[in-house]
Amino acid sequence: RMLSGYKPKNNVEDSYKILELEEGCSMDDVRNSYRTLAKKYHPDSSSGMADSKAFIRVEEAYRVVLSDLAAKQKSDPGEEEEDQFKSKSLQHRHYLSFEGVGIGTPSQREKQYMQFRVDRATEQVLEYRQQRLESRYAGSDLSRAKDVRQSKKVKITQAVERLVEDLIQESMAKGDFDNLSGKGKPLQKFSDSPHIDPMTHNLNRILIDNGYQPEWILLQKEIRETIERLRSSIVASRRKLGEPMTLSEQKQWGRICEQFEEDIRKLNKRVDNFNLVVPILSRQMVHFSMDKEILRARKTYEAVVEKVSDSDTKENEGEESKRFGWKSSLLKWLKL
Repeated sequence: RMLSGYKPKNNVEDSYKILELEEGCSMDDVRNSYRTLAKKYHPDSSSGMADSKAFIRVEEAYRVVLSDLAAKQKSDPGEEEEDQFKSKSLQHRHYLSFEGVGIGTPSQREKQYMQFRVDRATEQVLEYRQQRLESRYAGSDLSRAKDVRQSKKVKITQAVERLVEDLIQESMAKGDFDNLSGKGKPLQKFSDSPHIDPMTHNLNRILIDNGYQPEWILLQKEIRETIERLRSSIVASRRKLGEPMTLSEQKQWGRICEQFEEDIRKLNKRVDNFNLVVPILSRQMVHFSMDKEILRARKTYEAVVEKVSDSDTKENEGEESKRFGWKSSLLKWLKL
């Protein structure tokens, strides 16, 4: 808890001096300077000037400068904000310095960082529940009162869990759990895969149990729903025009294809954003091709038209057989 609320002590001017920069520099200059100094002072580097205290000062100065530049960029809408850069950065980069949390040797900082992640995940779960309750009960004074009561219930969840744990310990002391099935067998607490970090596995399980979904999962679902909607809409537009198309209908079909091409271009931008945040390389998506989608829509339209024509032919044959069926039956009777 103490480490999760840690704040750097450097001011803005000293931070620029530590990074060997001047005020008004760009974001790229700050990043390049930080990388150079981190390679120079990081305790795990092979540099002769490695110093943990100097690296901590550089880390604090880097965060102060980033916050200062972010505050300046918020007043200027033309520049890209640092929050957007963080959301698009690769996830494995976050583990290089443990996000600036902890002091001591790398193993000590890793333990402190794991505890910090547990605390942060717990707070995020509580905030997510509270936001979901606020969106559900927002609207009137009565709903706000319900929201307050629900948020209080969420805050005392940990106290209730501790009470339940005390009751379990008391029952164990009395011997209520002596005759349970599976006594003495190990519990399956972690994943069977040895390549998954147990702490990460448990944190992900807690988030999933509380209804949390990662950004790339939601983005992937949105992309699939959008492409299915575009495919069905262009097939429906082609069916409305019919076959063969007149000159005006061909112009209208050209405008429909241009709008479809623009929609595909926007969808490919979403695919690029998805590929930046997806954590698994095999889950990345490729761009949708305009020519392939038009060809697919044409084949779908031809299959639908062929199916309709076959059904019409069968209906006509059935009517003819009903019309001339009595003559054939009369001829058979005469032959007999």
